Amino acid sequence: METREVNKIEKLSIFQRPVWAAIFAFTAAFLWGWAYPLIKLGFADFGISSEMTGSKMLFAGIRFSISGFIILLVARVTHRSFSIKQSYEGKKSAAMGFLLLFALLNTTLHYAAFYIGLSHSQGSRAAILNSLSVFTVVILACVFFKSDKLTARKIIGCAIGFLGILSLNLGGKESGSLTFLGDGMIILNALCGAFAGLMTRGVNKRVDVFVGTGYSLGIGGTLLVVPGLLMGGELPRVSIMGILILLLLIGISTIGFTLYNKLLTCNPVGKIAIWNSLIPVVGAVTSCICLNEAFLWKYILAATLSTLGIYIINKGKK
Repeated sequence: METREVNKIEKLSIFQRPVWAAIFAFTAAFLWGWAYPLIKLGFADFGISSEMTGSKMLFAGIRFSISGFIILLVARVTHRSFSIKQSYEGKKSAAMGFLLLFALLNTTLHYAAFYIGLSHSQGSRAAILNSLSVFTVVILACVFFKSDKLTARKIIGCAIGFLGILSLNLGGKESGSLTFLGDGMIILNALCGAFAGLMTRGVNKRVDVFVGTGYSLGIGGTLLVVPGLLMGGELPRVSIMGILILLLLIGISTIGFTLYNKLLTCNPVGKIAIWNSLIPVVGAVTSCICLNEAFLWKYILAATLSTLGIYIINKGKK
């Protein structure tokens, strides 16, 4: 019996082995948490103010298009297939349409909303509010995947998680209030990310997921650059520090999306999504450290409730 279990584990890819899946998921979540302060520092170093929407889209587009190009270059060097998979050979137009929709949700709309929202909100507040995507994924997975059932544990976990998000609006004016351009855009970003996460398995059915990730970032990034330029976007000031921050953000996108998208294709959605509970915690703490933002007591409450909600949802999963 033990020999059979050992053989079963040996047949699993490195992305399916529990320890490595945990390490990779932790790495992606940790890196994404750091994106919150780095984006705001990037805005400051490049001289991009809150009202410069075109410049924000240009900044985001440069980041993701370069990241996508790097992934596609690595895919070419490692001889990965760029072709539509055989099961969709007769449906190439539909498959390409699906990949374009994925690029729009996963990159263009997702990060247009994110960059606009982050520039109108505190980094720590936005990081915690963005945990809405985790609970949305859990609910949507129950709707679209037969293997994911809506249980009492999931309902309780989502309720506690949403309480954490609502707790952001407790307290005085110093922490900000609910706004469309701030919190509204971050919520839209979270919803786009949740739907894109569910589409990842569909991407893997149509094309190599590594290549699909490159297409998503490359096409999605370009679709941010073009409107950004048309809106008069520019990088008013270029410095060595600004370029370094941009390179760090490109690295975060390249590594984070590659790991996360691969993990979603070969593991239960909830098992991987649990690690996204670290994003608001890392984002809130690093924003307070790097941006000198006040660390309010309700950030601790919101982060604790969000993490507890995700723990309850995944408690007992194998």
